[in-house]
Amino acid sequence: MGIYVIRVPDIGEGIAEVELVSWHVQPGDRVSEDQHLADVMTDKATVEVPSPTHGKVLALGGSPGQVMAVGAELVRLEVEGEGNLKENAAPAPVQQAPAAPVSVAAVAPAAAAPVAAAPAPAPAPLRPAAAPRGTPAVVRKEGERPLASPAVRRRAQDMGVDLRYVHGSGPAGRIGHQDLDTYAAGQGQPAGQGASPYVERHGEEQIPVIGLRRKIAQKMQEAKRRIPHFSYVEEVDVTELEALRQQLNRLHGSTRGKLTLLPFLVRAMVLALRDFPQINARYDDETGVVTRHAAVHLGVATQTDGGLMVPVLRHAEALDLWACAAGIARVAEGARSGKAPREELSGSTITLTSLGALGGIASTPVINHPEVAIVGVNRMVERPMFRNGQVVARQLMNLSSSFDHRVVDGMDAARFIQAMRALLETPALLFVE
Repeated sequence: MGIYVIRVPDIGEGIAEVELVSWHVQPGDRVSEDQHLADVMTDKATVEVPSPTHGKVLALGGSPGQVMAVGAELVRLEVEGEGNLKENAAPAPVQQAPAAPVSVAAVAPAAAAPVAAAPAPAPAPLRPAAAPRGTPAVVRKEGERPLASPAVRRRAQDMGVDLRYVHGSGPAGRIGHQDLDTYAAGQGQPAGQGASPYVERHGEEQIPVIGLRRKIAQKMQEAKRRIPHFSYVEEVDVTELEALRQQLNRLHGSTRGKLTLLPFLVRAMVLALRDFPQINARYDDETGVVTRHAAVHLGVATQTDGGLMVPVLRHAEALDLWACAAGIARVAEGARSGKAPREELSGSTITLTSLGALGGIASTPVINHPEVAIVGVNRMVERPMFRNGQVVARQLMNLSSSFDHRVVDGMDAARFIQAMRALLETPALLFVE
């Protein structure tokens, strides 16, 4: 038997270190060639680290949230044959495998607040909401956190389920959505049904800010620290635009795809930016240089299980409505699945953000540094309006925008949004060159 050391890979682009986001194996596990061992994150993307060989995990070289240098020891395997570890090589500090089988190590989901260095006392044990039939009983140790994704944790919290009592069928005991479904179906009723809703709850959870959540926190903090934001909100009557959208979907939806309002908003933005090039720009405040771009590389704010990402739809100015709709769907899905290529995760010149049906009345979006503007779309609602002395029902929607006041004057920002409004309220103008 020999020892095979897997090191932090060189991902290229001059990257010297990565952040360890999560483990998919634990000491004592047997792994096969190409099996997914860990996730590491650079400034631009999350990268999966596969195993180059078969073997047994002896030790792990770090914990989630730790920043590791390229070439540092990541995983130590016991393999058939000689392995690749030299006898005189100094051993790296690793988590040693215990003699007895170990329980699943806790991998914390991403969260929105920093965590203290010292761990908090373990939460008091809670009773399971229901004991599912046909599912092995799971009793984890005091303070032990089950392995699950942030999405699964959020869903369990909404269901009132304590994950410590849920059996995980995934690798290393990871709990998935199907495990929650199995647990909830154990009594033929939703988890927690039949229990009193007026029960005191005790316990607390510390969630390290690691991986994507750490990058989001750093970027948001940097944007607010460096950019003097000012926001501008305008109401837009989109009645005719909505009628046009529905008509186009009736005529071409089955062959060219369904259209949402976003492609129309992108088209209006592209046309308005022709008269306001200072808004389609990036500001390097270290050198004091504003770079105006002829191309509109649109950042599409996208919510993922791990947090907010902004993939980039390149050359939006060259896309018709259906190509734009397909492009937005493609880059958003790439971000959600974690498979977006690096070139689609940077280089945007202006960003569009929308919360869809949750858009609210108004918002104050944060600029995607080093851009100088962001436009947010709020919820469309039907409200009464006066038109020609008559009260009529109209479809209204607010545009909420933020600008970098160092390089965009308030008057120019207002005129830009008014230009978008004029195009959206008379949608035929979107197709007039």
